[in-house]
Amino acid sequence: MKLQEAQGQFIQAWGSLGSSWGISKSMAQIHALLLASPNGLSTDDIMDRTQLSRGNVNTNVRELINWRLVRKKTVLGERKEFFEAIHDIYSMAQHIMEERKRREIEPVLTLLKDLKKTELEGKDDEVKHFQALIKDLEEFVAQMENLLNLASRINSNSYLKKMIKAIS
Repeated sequence: MKLQEAQGQFIQAWGSLGSSWGISKSMAQIHALLLASPNGLSTDDIMDRTQLSRGNVNTNVRELINWRLVRKKTVLGERKEFFEAIHDIYSMAQHIMEERKRREIEPVLTLLKDLKKTELEGKDDEVKHFQALIKDLEEFVAQMENLLNLASRINSNSYLKKMIKAIS
C-alpha cells in the first residue's frame, strides 16, 4: 500500500471517530492530515488533500489552534501561513482532556451545584427523588473531573509516563 493511500484511510477513520467524540468530521480529518504530515501544511495544501472549502478549513484550523492541537508555523521566504499538529501524543491527549473538561464537565458541574442549592416546590416524593438524582449526578461528575485532573497530571509527568509504559 502506498503511503498516501494509508494516510487517506487514516484521515477517513479519524474523521469518523471525531464525530463520535463530539467534534465535526471535517475538524477531525484536518487534524488527522496534519498529524500524518511531518511538516506544516498551508491552507491550500489542506484544501487539496481533504477536498474541503477554504472557509471550512479556516474555521476548523482556528478551532484546532484553540484546542492547542495545531499551531501556526512560519516558513522563511513564504507568504502563506502553515499549520502543524502537535505530534506528542501525550500532550495531544492532555489538551483534548482539558478542552473537553472545560466545555463539557465544568458547565454540567456548575448547573448541578446550582440545582442542588435551589429550593424546589412540588410533591415531597418527587422533590426528594429529584434532589437525590442531582446529588448523585454531582458526585459522579465531580469524580469524573477529579479523574481527568489526575490523568492530566500523569500526562505531564515523564516518570509516570515511563512507569505506565513499563506496566503495559
